[in-house]
Amino acid sequence: MEQVLMFATILAPVITALVELVKKTQKIPKKYIPFISFLIGILIGIVGYPFTDLGLTMRIWSGGLAGLASTGLFELVKKKNKVAK
Repeated sequence: MEQVLMFATILAPVITALVELVKKTQKIPKKYIPFISFLIGILIGIVGYPFTDLGLTMRIWSGGLAGLASTGLFELVKKKNKVAK
C-alpha cells in the first residue's frame, strides 16, 4: 500500500497539469472536472508501467487516487489564492 500512495503522490501534480490543459483547450462543465481528473489519473496510472514495478491493478488504484487528489489539490490552492488577495 505504501508504494501505491507514493506513486499516487508523484502522479497528482502531473494529473493536475493535464486536467488544467484539458480545461483550457476544451469547454467542459465544471461538474465533470472531478470525473475527468479521475479518468486521466487512471489512464496515467496504466501508462506509468515503466516507472514502477506495481501490478496493473495497483497502478489503476494509484492513478484513480491521484486523480481525485489532484482535484482537491487544485481547489485547495485556488481557495488559498482567493484568501490571500
